[in-house]
Amino acid sequence: MLHILDLNFKTDHAIASFLIETSEGPVLIESGPHSVFPQLKEGLSAHGYKPSDLKHLFLTHIHFDHAGAAWALAEAGVHVHVHPRGYKHLLSPERLYQSAQRIYGDEMESLWGLMKPIPENLLHEVADGQEIRVGDQTFKAIFTPGHASHHIAWQWGNNIFTGDVAGVRIGEGPVVPPCPPPDIFLEAWKDSITRLKAAKPEALYLTHFGKVKAVEQHLDKLQSILTDWAQWMKKPFDEGRKPEEITPEFQAYVDQQLRHAGLDQHGLDQYEAANPAYMSVAGLLRYWKKREDLLAAYEG
Repeated sequence: MLHILDLNFKTDHAIASFLIETSEGPVLIESGPHSVFPQLKEGLSAHGYKPSDLKHLFLTHIHFDHAGAAWALAEAGVHVHVHPRGYKHLLSPERLYQSAQRIYGDEMESLWGLMKPIPENLLHEVADGQEIRVGDQTFKAIFTPGHASHHIAWQWGNNIFTGDVAGVRIGEGPVVPPCPPPDIFLEAWKDSITRLKAAKPEALYLTHFGKVKAVEQHLDKLQSILTDWAQWMKKPFDEGRKPEEITPEFQAYVDQQLRHAGLDQHGLDQYEAANPAYMSVAGLLRYWKKREDLLAAYEG
């Protein structure tokens, strides 16, 4: 049994956590940020559970909107599964937290809450293709870099929980790619999209937000808009323009796309909470700056 928990981050349907019941007890995919941990507990309680009832937490990656409350669940005894490249940052999160604090400043704690270390005995690295059995259910790790080098999509039966690699789509709105720094790499992302298609899932479950059944169509649209955003950013990058000049223009470009897709103000607010456009400026500029080095390492 699957339950989608709305963590009500800033608004409704911005960040989801996924509760799956097994014969050995419930597991969770994505913890959400620590700032909305009370909402996560309310969501669990609505289905008769508390954090200590959970057996395992499967993370797609360690960005705060996906993994920020993982430590609080570990304090309740939950085993946390993460990509090897994310492992050290959850074991000792000081550097990760300080890096984010430089971006968010005084808003850091109100946006994302706290982040504390997860004990080594509760934190587990997973390998690409590894299957983890919990009672009568099996969860398979599919490494899917591009949005983040440490990204995992989790396959459960004919469903895949995609984190951010399958983009953001809320309700009947369009799909858009979250492109924050520092790991955006289009070539790897497009290969990951191909890998998702090859798994032939019946449905995708997006952390931002919910179930997608038209899988091929969704992923094709994601790849198209990912290319569109990157190509838009290439021109100001080539011109050597400063991020503070580019940001309002890119925000207006994305706003125009979303409005053209038929979003009202509430829909715009949901997309902004899930995927603020300004974050993609730094991520895509860094991609163009580092692209040759990234390609050499990827192809080597």
